[in-house]
Amino acid sequence: MLRSGRPTDIPALRALEDRAFTYDRLSARSFARFLHSPSASLIVAEASGMVCGYALTLFRKRSKVARLYSIAVDATLGRRKLGGRLLGGAEVAALRRRAKAMRLEVKPDNRRALRLYGTFGYRVVRELGAYYDDGGKALRLEKALAVSKQSCVPG
Repeated sequence: MLRSGRPTDIPALRALEDRAFTYDRLSARSFARFLHSPSASLIVAEASGMVCGYALTLFRKRSKVARLYSIAVDATLGRRKLGGRLLGGAEVAALRRRAKAMRLEVKPDNRRALRLYGTFGYRVVRELGAYYDDGGKALRLEKALAVSKQSCVPG
């Protein structure tokens, strides 16, 4: 089930960050700030009462480009297509705010993420040097968003 994030999710989101990432992890304070920010959308995937993934999208005033800031799925759950569901939910949130495009950054060696983004129609628009805290490069991807009859809205 996809739903909006809540302050009570923060401990589970932090634990997920530690399992999913080895660098650039979001802190509990950052999650709290994003949850209360009108310029952010935090969608949580929940299964059996447990947080098993999230997608965080940011919006800037006077910009028609949304930014997928972070997406994480609990790897212990196996292949349940949660990444795709979360990405779709983030796109719907962006469309609700009248965004015309979604942009994101990803490490060039993150093949699983690149496959997912490619399936959803994202294309590389730029390479960014020394982007991550560990000095690693990033690929900037972008996709034009369009309203679809298949778009579903997380509850």
